[in-house]
Amino acid sequence: MLAHRGLVTDADAAHGVVENSFAAVAAADAAGARYVESDCHLTADGVVVLFHDDDLTRVTGDPRKVADVSSRELEDLMSGRGGLITLAQALEAFPTTRFNLDVKAPDAAEPVGRLVAPHAARVLLTSFSDDRRRVALRAATTGGAERPATSAGTATIARLLLSVAVGARAWTRRILRGIDALQVPEKRGAIRIVTKRMLAAAHRNGVEVHVWTVNDEADMRRLLALGVDGLVTDRADVALRVVGA
Repeated sequence: MLAHRGLVTDADAAHGVVENSFAAVAAADAAGARYVESDCHLTADGVVVLFHDDDLTRVTGDPRKVADVSSRELEDLMSGRGGLITLAQALEAFPTTRFNLDVKAPDAAEPVGRLVAPHAARVLLTSFSDDRRRVALRAATTGGAERPATSAGTATIARLLLSVAVGARAWTRRILRGIDALQVPEKRGAIRIVTKRMLAAAHRNGVEVHVWTVNDEADMRRLLALGVDGLVTDRADVALRVVGA
């Protein structure tokens, strides 16, 4: 179970707490979540922060982009919303938590890689962009450091789905080389992505399948019964109960 952008309960939200805040990560940790899924952007002064959107509009009401504000400005904006959390703070303040980090901005890839290098054993690096993901991985392994786990980008997943559909096992094996996880929605429009055949192909090659974003308890149970390895969820409290059962 991966706590999606931390955990914000209804009570927390009523007090102004938002996703990807220090309070949200702390709440996930306190609830017993061993895995937190989050997102990485770079501020104007070069600080990697946990933030999903390119701009601040949805979360803070400020129309500026994350890349155009300083970490101090963002800290002020987040002060009444659960507090800003930087990637460095997250890794230091929650030393037993495993982080699934989605690199959202191209300029953030190399700084993210450098920051996670000492924590590689408890980090999974991902991005919709395979190029961005590879840049982060190279930065994380500079000097022979341990490679963090990684999940496939959109282009790799598209090739995988085609190889599975035509039954090309050798091609599937090549596509999944160096990949530790596939993080996907259950379906995209009318196209079902998570199938028994796709799961079998991933597992045959030692790759986990994590499905996002699953908030309904019945869906959690159904997907776990199907054989998925992880659920990315906004309701970590519910998912922990389901997994525990």
